[in-house]
Amino acid sequence: MQKDIHEICNGKNENELKKCMKLKNHNLLNVFKVNDNYIIGIYEGSLSKYDILIKYRQKQKNGKWSRIRTPKHIHWAVDILMKIQAEPELTKKFLNFLLEQWEKIEPIQDEKERKKRTSIEYLVKKYSNQLNGYHKLSRKGEYSVKFLIFLAELLMTQEKTNREDAYMFKKLLQALEEGDNIFNIVSIASHTGR
Repeated sequence: MQKDIHEICNGKNENELKKCMKLKNHNLLNVFKVNDNYIIGIYEGSLSKYDILIKYRQKQKNGKWSRIRTPKHIHWAVDILMKIQAEPELTKKFLNFLLEQWEKIEPIQDEKERKKRTSIEYLVKKYSNQLNGYHKLSRKGEYSVKFLIFLAELLMTQEKTNREDAYMFKKLLQALEEGDNIFNIVSIASHTGR
C-alpha cells in the first residue's frame, strides 16, 4: 500500500522529506523540518546563478500538511505584528537582531556555499543562542521563532544573492521595528510600494 503525502511528510528521514517537498521542474538543494510543524525546501532558483527558491509546508490543526507554499513578506509581517502586541519589547529586540543580521549577510558566491548556507546544520549552528533567547515569542502569532529566524536568513540571503543592492526585507524590518503605521507595513510587505 502506497503512503499518502501526509504520511510521507510525517517521515523523519531525508528521502521522505524530499518526496514531501518534490516540485516538478525544480531541483531541491536542501530540505529539513523545523519544530515538527514546518518543512522547508530550498531549490535552485532562476533569477541569478546562485539564486535560491524557498518553499514550505505547515502542519495544520487537523494534523495534515498544507500544500507547498511560497513564504510571503506579508505573512511574516502579520506574525510579527501579533508578537509586537503581546511582547513589544522582546519583539523589537528581535527585530533589531534581524536588522543586524541583514547587515552581515553576504550574497552566495558559489555552489558549495549555496548548499552549505541553506542547510539545517548551518542555520542551527549560526543561530543556536538566539533560538533560546527569543523562544518566548513562539507562544504568540502563527510561526515559531526558529521558523522565523531560519526563514529570515534564507530570504535575506536570497535577496542579496539576486541583487546586492536589495532592500525589501530590510525596509520591512525597519518599518516593523519603528512601529510604522499598518498601511505602510502592508504596502512594503505586499510589494505595492505605495
